[in-house]
Amino acid sequence: MIVFQIGEKIVYPNHGIGTVENISTRAFGAQPERFYLLRLTYNSMTVMVPFSHVEEIGLRKVTRNGEVVRVLGFLAEGACNLRGDWKDRFKENSDKMRHGSLLEIAEVMKTLLILQQEKPLSFREKKMLDRARHMLITELSISRGLRELDVVDLIQKALGKASLSLPAPL
Repeated sequence: MIVFQIGEKIVYPNHGIGTVENISTRAFGAQPERFYLLRLTYNSMTVMVPFSHVEEIGLRKVTRNGEVVRVLGFLAEGACNLRGDWKDRFKENSDKMRHGSLLEIAEVMKTLLILQQEKPLSFREKKMLDRARHMLITELSISRGLRELDVVDLIQKALGKASLSLPAPL
């Protein structure tokens, strides 16, 4: 089981970066349960996550530098599998966003950027692209210790090699 410390920045899949603000114990019936109290960076919302659900939810440590290099390489040169059917594509992308690995989030973003060159995205896909963009920028910023503007430049350079462009936030 992964253990996090108070003050540590972690990734809450599909929601982005959060900070462990507290670890507490609450009783539900006769069973005491330990919880992480997280403050999400994106909207300052607090979330209580039971220790018993950490793996199920997919909480994880911020991606290390070696994986960041892989993600940037994928954005520059990696191939994407475009699904034709909107529903299948949306379900697959939603699953990747829920799983939460940085590489999968980059796959979602790149796939939607390629698709956007061919035809307009649906409203839901535009929202997903925006969320993937935000999650990628914030995690790379924390992982590399860079300002978000510098990370945007880093991602843009990688995407530029694939003739893609990072969209502005919604």
